[in-house]
Amino acid sequence: MAETSTGTVPSALGEPLAYVPILKGKAGEFSALGHVTAAVRSGIRPVMELVPDPDVRDILETFCDRAMDAVPSGTVLTVDSGALPPAQVLEGAPGGPLARLGESLWLRGVAMCPVVRCTDPAEVSAEAAQVIAAHRRGACLRVPLAGEPPETLPSPRAIRGLLTVLHLEPEEVDLLVDAGPVDSATARDRLAERALTALGILSAWPWRSECVAAGAFPVNLTGFPRGRATPVARRDAELWRCVVERCDGRPPDFGDFGVTHPRMPVRSRGTPDPNMRYTTPDDWQVFVYPRVRSGNDDFFDLSAALVASAHWPPTGAGTSWGDARLQECATRQRPRAGGGTQWRAWATSHHLAVVTSHLTQR
Repeated sequence: MAETSTGTVPSALGEPLAYVPILKGKAGEFSALGHVTAAVRSGIRPVMELVPDPDVRDILETFCDRAMDAVPSGTVLTVDSGALPPAQVLEGAPGGPLARLGESLWLRGVAMCPVVRCTDPAEVSAEAAQVIAAHRRGACLRVPLAGEPPETLPSPRAIRGLLTVLHLEPEEVDLLVDAGPVDSATARDRLAERALTALGILSAWPWRSECVAAGAFPVNLTGFPRGRATPVARRDAELWRCVVERCDGRPPDFGDFGVTHPRMPVRSRGTPDPNMRYTTPDDWQVFVYPRVRSGNDDFFDLSAALVASAHWPPTGAGTSWGDARLQECATRQRPRAGGGTQWRAWATSHHLAVVTSHLTQR
């Protein structure tokens, strides 16, 4: 059995654990998802979050178009629209974002599992029930643990009430315990305790699956040194390992936020410096290079340094679709070095492959 920070741990039934990447529903993340291998596809249960963006004319249709193009056949997409206001979407037509997402994804042939919360307004829960009835893929109950003081766990009465509205049994629901941002060893230990407490209470219900997720990537790359790699500890993986070592029965699945911070991003300003958030078993190696040349050509130098470093895996370009693109940049086989969307796609592609591999190894 391999030993890594994500901890390759067999379940009590000898079945491999699933990886639950919680990704922002933007072009780069969808591109990465659209290029996963069959091995990665079989090991992940992706959650896509809709991101409020005033620069996108129609967030919902853009999201659904990307999902249609990128979601692999046979993959159920868990969708979280909780960051959007639950207001009526189209004038003269009933329903908020969740109802429109369910209809639009259905028409595009993408199977959807909606994220629900016990704190959802009644109209949102009712829309979720409509989506569940149409797609027949159950639901994902997201329980947040972050905040000071921490958020209160849903009561048995609240859970029963939500299941009644959704017309679901617990066996049709994925439990997602969301520990939120983990920015220090102290936060890791505190949130691991909260996650263990939540699992101890909520595991009384026979959920379809259970997952503990957290995110440790910084909010942005401000302050990172330029021209070299800087390690960032994957404390989200450390937190999950702490939980696994102390929980009883089947370990929870592993969830994280890919190569991004858990919170919704603020509106970006300007063009990012060439960068790569490169995942290793224990940390991220964050390469940031100063913008000197035109056309993002400094990213060619960044890629060459990455490929020549000890962080480049033995599997090289075969590790993932993203690694193949980085190899092309390193050897100047691409006419252009890409931009922020492409770099995020390549980093996410590599991350999905690395995490899935370490969870499924024996």
